[in-house]
Amino acid sequence: MNIAFFLLPKNDVVTVTLDSTLRQTLERMEFHRYSAVPILGRDGVYVGTVTEGDLLWYMKNSEGKITFETASKFHLRDVPLKMEIKPVSIDADMEDLINLAKMQNFVPVVDDMGRFIGIVRRSQIIEYCEKFVTRDASLPKP
Repeated sequence: MNIAFFLLPKNDVVTVTLDSTLRQTLERMEFHRYSAVPILGRDGVYVGTVTEGDLLWYMKNSEGKITFETASKFHLRDVPLKMEIKPVSIDADMEDLINLAKMQNFVPVVDDMGRFIGIVRRSQIIEYCEKFVTRDASLPKP
């Protein structure tokens, strides 16, 4: 099956850029109730995914320089990302998608140029796999 079937397009995905401030990122994540969001470069290339943990550890390790009030002075490009959330190509097969979804809540999808085109949520992949499990369970036992 083509993974484009599962794609939530870029226009429907909450993203941030490397130029976003910590405060903007925190507010977007809070508003949408997400614990992680994709980061895009100026040219739309997928750069990585920032998590709540990345932001919290960065603020904690700033030795008091970053508070919520001063978070608008710091940019996301300076935040080290603890996890490497790997994308898949739109041409990837389901096996690649499932392997990444085991470790990630969503899988970013990129085109041939590395530009972000959307995500596939892990919940959609589980629903897809569930059909095979329930179908096999209904088959007679040998």
